[in-house]
Amino acid sequence: MSARGKKYRAALEKVGVRQALSINDALVNMKNAAYAKFDETVRVDVNLGIDAGKTEQSVRGSVSFPHGLGKMARVIVFAKGTHADEAQAAGADVVGADDLIDKIEKGWMDFDFAVSTPDLMGAVGKLAKVLGPRGLLPNKKVGTVTFEVGKVIKELKQGKTFFKNDKGGSVHVPIGKLSFAPEKLRENYESFMKSLVSSRPAAAKGRFIKQATLSSTMGPGFDVTIDDAFKV
Repeated sequence: MSARGKKYRAALEKVGVRQALSINDALVNMKNAAYAKFDETVRVDVNLGIDAGKTEQSVRGSVSFPHGLGKMARVIVFAKGTHADEAQAAGADVVGADDLIDKIEKGWMDFDFAVSTPDLMGAVGKLAKVLGPRGLLPNKKVGTVTFEVGKVIKELKQGKTFFKNDKGGSVHVPIGKLSFAPEKLRENYESFMKSLVSSRPAAAKGRFIKQATLSSTMGPGFDVTIDDAFKV
């Protein structure tokens, strides 16, 4: 593993804190340690008490952040007829059917979310190998396969985000930008944690939330103490 850069090491020495902190203190330290010349993304990484190899213990859910994520999501929609018109009116960035499928097959991937009406999923399914590994394939379980395209587009544009555990049993989710006021980041963090706790699978045993770490794109991570509300 390569050594950390001088700026990273200097930031770590500046705060000099390695024990778990309250979310408020973690946010203060994270901002004090910032050194990048761009508006970094703030992310929370949560280690879960699940066996990620067992399907019945998989974690999947969504969260609507009260303060958004600091950028407008790019949403495409696979739809025809009146549903395509509804998607356009709701602010979808690109709407199409076979033409949009062909565009993606040729390598175009300039979007954050994909939504599809149920009647087109048979055709959209051919993109599974391309969109699936990137978490972009429309999915009925998370609400992106629906005839209510207008409602979903508006939610995604307002900051709704989907999450699921990785192979190591952890979840990684952005909660805003470093330029956000601390109280906004805290409220986004709390909204995510509540959604995560509500997604606990019935098969999971023991403590569900084991560790949470807050970090910015370039900065060091800060362990966050788990509030009583999330100790499940």
